[in-house]
Parts: sequence; structure tokens; C-alpha cells
Amino acid sequence: MRGFFSLIKSTPPTLKYEPGLIVAEGEFVIVHGRFSGHGAPKNWIAADIVRIVGGLLAEHWDVIEDEVSRLSSKSGLPMFGADFSE
Repeated sequence: MRGFFSLIKSTPPTLKYEPGLIVAEGEFVIVHGRFSGHGAPKNWIAADIVRIVGGLLAEHWDVIEDEVSRLSSKSGLPMFGADFSE
């Protein structure tokens, strides 16, 4: 947990997280969201998967990728929400 708290403390004050779809089944919860204001050229789209046991976080996995623009979207649809962030 020390590494996790160090990570949180090192984030820039401009960091913004927007949660989107949240799905839960049994011990597992998946949250699809967008990170912006972290200093990288593109926003990040993330799917965080957590396992909760006895009300406590037991495990965590995530998938993070750069958000695509309207021009680079193969489907013409945004990766997150109803609109492109640009």
C-alpha cells in the first residue's frame, strides 16, 4: 500500500478523473474512466478491475491507453462518453 499512497501523492494538482460505466458482479467491480491533466500529450482511457473481499480491496488490475481523436477513431466514435474530448 505504501507504493499506492506514494503514487497518489505524486500526482499533479491538475489531474482529473471522470468515471464512466461501473459494472459489479460478485467480488468484482470494473470502472471505465478518463484521466486528464496528468501532463501527457493525450488523455488516458482506463478500465480498472478490482476485487473486494470483506469490504476491503483484495486485488487490482488496470488497462490504460491513450485516448484517440475524432480523426484517428476507426469507428468514428469516442472511446469514452458521448463526445470526443478535443
